[in-house]
Amino acid sequence: MAEVAGTMSCTRANRRLSGRRRRRLASLVATIAAVPLLTGLGQDPAQAAPHSRAEEIGTGDRTATVAITHVDPALPSADDDITISGTITNEGDSAIVDSSVAARQGVPLSSRSAIDESVSRTGFDNASDGQIVRDHGQDIGDIAPGMSRTFSLEIPVSELALGEDGVYQLGVTLIGQTESARWNDNLGIGRTLLSWQPDGRNESTAQTGLTVLWPLISGTHLTAQTGSDEVQTPVFRDDTLLDEISPGGRLYQMVTLGADLPVTWVIDPDLLASVDAMREAYQVPGEDGDLVSGTGQEEARAFLAELRDAVRGDEVVALPFADPDLASLAHRGMDVQGALGQLRTATDTAPVTIETVLNTEVRLNTRIAWPVNGAIDPDIVSAATSAGADQIITRSDSLRNGDSLSYTPTAARPIGGGTTAIVADERLSTLFEGDMTRTGSASLAGQELLAQTMAISQQEPGLERSIVMAPQRMPTSDQAEAMASALATLQDRGDWVRFLDLSEAAEATPDPAANQRVPSADAYPQELRDQELPTSAFQSMRDTKRTLDDFTVILTEPHRVTVPFGNAIHREMSASWRGSQQAAADFRSRVQGEITGLTQQVHLIPKADITLSGRSATIPVTVQNNLVQDVQGLVLRLDSSRRLGLEVGEAQPVVIGSGHSQSVKFSTTANANGPVSLTAQLYTADGKPYGEPMRFQADVTSITSQVMMVIAGGLLLVVLAGIRMYTQRKRAAGAQDEDEDEEPEEVLVEASADSSRGESTADTGARGGATSSVGEKLDPGT
Repeated sequence: MAEVAGTMSCTRANRRLSGRRRRRLASLVATIAAVPLLTGLGQDPAQAAPHSRAEEIGTGDRTATVAITHVDPALPSADDDITISGTITNEGDSAIVDSSVAARQGVPLSSRSAIDESVSRTGFDNASDGQIVRDHGQDIGDIAPGMSRTFSLEIPVSELALGEDGVYQLGVTLIGQTESARWNDNLGIGRTLLSWQPDGRNESTAQTGLTVLWPLISGTHLTAQTGSDEVQTPVFRDDTLLDEISPGGRLYQMVTLGADLPVTWVIDPDLLASVDAMREAYQVPGEDGDLVSGTGQEEARAFLAELRDAVRGDEVVALPFADPDLASLAHRGMDVQGALGQLRTATDTAPVTIETVLNTEVRLNTRIAWPVNGAIDPDIVSAATSAGADQIITRSDSLRNGDSLSYTPTAARPIGGGTTAIVADERLSTLFEGDMTRTGSASLAGQELLAQTMAISQQEPGLERSIVMAPQRMPTSDQAEAMASALATLQDRGDWVRFLDLSEAAEATPDPAANQRVPSADAYPQELRDQELPTSAFQSMRDTKRTLDDFTVILTEPHRVTVPFGNAIHREMSASWRGSQQAAADFRSRVQGEITGLTQQVHLIPKADITLSGRSATIPVTVQNNLVQDVQGLVLRLDSSRRLGLEVGEAQPVVIGSGHSQSVKFSTTANANGPVSLTAQLYTADGKPYGEPMRFQADVTSITSQVMMVIAGGLLLVVLAGIRMYTQRKRAAGAQDEDEDEEPEEVLVEASADSSRGESTADTGARGGATSSVGEKLDPGT
């Protein structure tokens, strides 16, 4: 009985096991029957998937990334074959096996919002992604985790089920299995857009005017520092500008690509001035920080030659010099004295710079303001118009229309005070901001440009409108190439648009239904506000400008300083500093340090303490000029701390030649003895102190009254002694005269006696001679 019971138990167990196996087999057969392998003839597995799919990357319909990298032709005709190429990347942890790709039929997109939704969607949606195109798939095989495979599908346009003119979504789907899930499934899908107008534009549909801005803008490269030589050799912050203007560089690409495109050039004059400075000798910091000679002369000349050819006959918009950050000025700098004046000067400098450097025929458009990202508020508009702008390039995500309009209005909108806002389309302007090196990004952006412009033209077919595309200020080389390729296709095949210059867009008839109200300050994006220059930056610019103004009034060649430093102050306000606050602060500090260093080249030579003896003396003070030019218009003043004790002469003019010094002498009068502090200070002609004062001390040792009495008494004694000696001498001289008068009488008497004795007259004369001789002996001084 026990054996029978054991046998019956084993039989029941085998029956339960066999039942489970049969149910599993039946389920597998049903799955295989419902989801056959893709051969070009089978049903779309995604339409009958019997299991739930996870939404994470690497599982379900996100197991693989399908990137469409090329669609040719981008604007096909009805009888064309279209080639769709791309790349498949396995994002999962399990290998993809037995896989194939196939295109999906076109899905019409009736609005710009539908286009946005299509390109942003990632997961598969059976109702929105169309049917598989049969007989035109491609086997892919196995793809290991993290690896990629390429594909290329050639499909007759007639197989895409395209209907009326318009924009269609095209998809490419990957069907296959993974080692961890051995059933066919939709493992990934890629989408692109196709603009469809096989018979050309309907004559009843108005062409949409399209203006494309093509910006030539760079960062700050030139410093305020120049060489002391006659030509003032410029000094650059680094050599990065050479990389940008060399063949293959970003700016070189912008010029060569834009030369054949219907665009409006938007140029920062500072860029032209910087490249122009590279045509001759210039210096850059070497590896050890010392200045070395730059080597980009040939590249600079070639770049400017290419640019002149590219813009000849085109419209050129001149931004204010160095592309000042209007929002930073409006929000942080308007209360700083002189900040708005700097913007006006930058605006006035722009056209002169461009015309001088380009030296070619262009249609120059000035007085245009372009705030960062086209974001405006009342303060920004006020700052721009105060500097002379009457047109402001803004963007539709700033000057929004809301839901009031079902179509895209004309870009030009009056916003009051004679100012026109040129509202660039936000979708078009940001199309190429992404990483265009990513697989498929450039192709999708190009297809979307075609699709968005076509969708705009079909919104109101009978309404003629003008729209503007204002891309990012400094596109990368890859972004520029993607834009150029899309614009070239639109230019050749997109007959629903006509290209306009910016001035034509500004003059277009505004749409009265479009929003013309400037958004409030609270609506300004906080992200952009956080990137603005601080108020301290504008205060630093003010201080540098004041130092510059006080310095140049003493120079005989002020332009050698005003030009490089004036331009450097403009560069301190550049929008290119956004996101680089420390670099901006370092640049401002460097400019201020350089102008301060120049002012210190004209200085007073320190003087040691001196001693003054007596009531009057002369004090020399020396002024040194180490500049490479003469200085004039300075006066030197010497002030005494005890004006009643030591009087100092009037201020003295100072004129010093280059590399020389001048000794200025001050006369002093001492009225009291003791220490006196003296301060020498240079002043400009308008009475402003120049440089640091120089202080020294004088020890005055004046003569006392007692000493004066002693000296006076001594002088009196000397005078009396002189009088006495003179009197005595005079008396002695008088006594001698009396003696002389008496002695001749005796001789004559004797002579008379001798004569009476009978001596002759001759003898008498001889004796007279003897007497004369005797007289000389008595008084030789007679």
